[in-house]
Amino acid sequence: MHKGTYYEDKLSADRLLKCYEIAPPRIRQYLDAEIQFVISNIQNADLVLELGCGYGRVMKAVSPFASTIVGNDISRASLELAKSRLEPYRNCRMVQMDASCMAFRSGVFAAVFCIQNGISAFGVDKKRLVAEAVRVTKNGGTILFSSYSPKVWKERLDWFRMQSQNGLLGEIDEEKTYSGTIVCKDGFRVTTVSGKQFTMLFRQLELDASIIEVDGSSIFCKVVKKNEGSETHQKLTAHSKANQ
Repeated sequence: MHKGTYYEDKLSADRLLKCYEIAPPRIRQYLDAEIQFVISNIQNADLVLELGCGYGRVMKAVSPFASTIVGNDISRASLELAKSRLEPYRNCRMVQMDASCMAFRSGVFAAVFCIQNGISAFGVDKKRLVAEAVRVTKNGGTILFSSYSPKVWKERLDWFRMQSQNGLLGEIDEEKTYSGTIVCKDGFRVTTVSGKQFTMLFRQLELDASIIEVDGSSIFCKVVKKNEGSETHQKLTAHSKANQ
């Protein structure tokens, strides 16, 4: 099953919210640490984009530190919940959109971030996703992606087992679940992205990535977009056209 469909049909809105409500203390610490790292890197940005905003969990925390924050997601149900939960936050905007094929103009966001392993969880082509994030970021802007650190594997797997036991995910296929990859018997499958893989993805776009481990639980990839040379611009344009 395509994970995009999974998050649209099976794990959206209140069900997605429940996943975070049942998160154990170590996972809550990991989630908070990710948010704090994002805030420390986007403070005072005029226009910020979150890829895969879900029900607005991260947007709510980040909104005081940006002039305007836009969140996109493929699930209309999740976006409707986000709108209701974020109604008091006037600088938050939500749009339904595939993060690997966005309708935004090029070079409009001061910062773009995609955390909590969205680069794998979205179930889209990683090269296309990264290229789109770069395309919509202005020169000098910051791009942040994160995945899980291997150090938190046990706690992450325990959390997913809890989600399965609560009927939010399918039954975990223990035989196929190992070393960063979680597989459910209903077809759900999610992996992780290493620092080396992040570096390679951005190197293809002629961008240097800084890899930072946060809280012993997240691997963050931070990129500051440089002025696009002609070759890089052609690569981004090619990726964008391929998305359409």
